[in-house]
Amino acid sequence: MPLPLIFILVTVMIDAMGVGLILPVMPDLIREVRGGGLSDAALWGGVLATGFAAMQFLFGPVLGGLSDRFGRRPVLLLALVVMTVDYGVMALAGSVWLLLIGRLVGGVTAATHATASAYMADISPAQDRAARFGLIGAAFGAGFVLGPLMGGILGEYGTRAPFWAAAVLAAGNAALGWAVLRETLPQTQRRAFDWRRANPLGALRALGRLPEIGRLLAVYFIYHVGFAAYPAVWAYFGVERFGWSPTMIGLSLGLFGVQMALVQGALIGPVIRRLGARATVILGHVFALAAFAALTVLTSGTWALIMTPLAALAGVIPPALQGIMSARVSADAQGELHGALSSSTALAMIISPLAMTAVFAYFTAPDTALYLPGAPFLLALFLTLGGLVIFASRPPLTSQTGTSPH
Repeated sequence: MPLPLIFILVTVMIDAMGVGLILPVMPDLIREVRGGGLSDAALWGGVLATGFAAMQFLFGPVLGGLSDRFGRRPVLLLALVVMTVDYGVMALAGSVWLLLIGRLVGGVTAATHATASAYMADISPAQDRAARFGLIGAAFGAGFVLGPLMGGILGEYGTRAPFWAAAVLAAGNAALGWAVLRETLPQTQRRAFDWRRANPLGALRALGRLPEIGRLLAVYFIYHVGFAAYPAVWAYFGVERFGWSPTMIGLSLGLFGVQMALVQGALIGPVIRRLGARATVILGHVFALAAFAALTVLTSGTWALIMTPLAALAGVIPPALQGIMSARVSADAQGELHGALSSSTALAMIISPLAMTAVFAYFTAPDTALYLPGAPFLLALFLTLGGLVIFASRPPLTSQTGTSPH
């Protein structure tokens, strides 16, 4: 495999690791720099997670536009250098405010997915691009799994160890990129930077231009808000309910990531071929409801791990919904549709951590009227039930395809 291609894949993997890497140590780290109990730490954890997701949402199009203006190489390398410094600052941070600044900067530097995809398109023949984009997806999935595992294992050596390791990894990849990465965008093909093109909310306008599938977009959004309860509160929930260590938290998140990858990579095709997309969406909601109901009341960590495959099976919902919606719009609206889906997912990842950690903090506070660490999963259950009702309340869509929103 060419070295520039390896560099791109490692960059995407590091971007994906940025979310899960610090999750296992966040409960201990926030209490270390701020004091207070786990409930207070969860609230701040929600703020940090939301800040990271918001910066990725806002700056993904900006970095993509800058790469069209100045080239792919400087944007990718500068992002990695700043990421290295940022992880170092977070490793030394002595206050929660410095951690927040670090996560905001980290969200910007991890927003290079579009730039990495553009570089991949630049270096790939047209007939190889789909396969190369598949490699990017695989690298992102690997980062999603490796991040929590690495964070959990290194967390046993202190709350700052995952940050130092991430800084070394980013610095090493920056050095590799400096040595092997060539610029792929000629001066003649560059265009002026335009803030209007860098508007991350632009894709959401599609919601109003696709009236036939607005209901399905709502179901898609609701699913992701509920699903985000897992990364938002799992670390705090594991500590409070089961007394888990950072290693156990990391292993459980890694296990969940592997199972989600298997469901969405290997299981979704056969299930849809056998049941159809509509029945697959309904079945996925049933699995999600069962998992959320169990996690609301479970007191055994072993049973929580046993329930992981059930929760992962709900991962059939997004690709099945995407398939239904994609079949309902014309070829010239596919990009618009998927832009709206990406924006919906990003907004869910911004909203959910604040809501879920606030619910967790309320129901685990020392003076709470009802002690229920699983309350965020109960909220996710009601959201998921609402999504199922919205989806199933109307008859199946006809086989009509090719509808244009314009």
